[in-house]
Amino acid sequence: MALNLAQKKEVVAELANVAASAHSLVAAEYLGLTVEQLTELRKKARESGVFLRVAKNTLVRRAVEGTDYEGTSDQLVGPLLFAFSVEDPGAAGRLVKEFAKANDKLKAKIVAIGGKVYPGSHLEVLASLPTRDEALSMLLSVLSQPATQLVRLLSEPASQVTRVINQAGQQKAA
Repeated sequence: MALNLAQKKEVVAELANVAASAHSLVAAEYLGLTVEQLTELRKKARESGVFLRVAKNTLVRRAVEGTDYEGTSDQLVGPLLFAFSVEDPGAAGRLVKEFAKANDKLKAKIVAIGGKVYPGSHLEVLASLPTRDEALSMLLSVLSQPATQLVRLLSEPASQVTRVINQAGQQKAA
């Protein structure tokens, strides 16, 4: 069903709003997927904080003007599904990667993050990015390690003195 001008403007405004605040973008070919499969993909996208939209490439080109994803404009060819990571940078990559395992018709064509555009083969890299909680736990472990080592270093002389006194007491007793 064709969209009228007002509907097209609404789609462009919605996509522009999402693209301005999204962390990453994955554009994937979806030709050959059934309606049930696309519905399942949309459901998983909602659960994982990914904005998923099928839109005309010309509308997406207009929507990404002035955003980090402007570089994707010349590569938007064919029927594409657009997944924007709204909450977690790697969420769209993980969603497309996991769904593509069970449905070989879904193929990543473009991966964009941080103003840089990569081919679909970089989907694995995007999908392997840690979640926010994983990144915070890694940071916490890195920050706590020096403090732990400092405590061990400061307590070691006292432990050595205790071991020497204990050894001397055992020798006198023997």
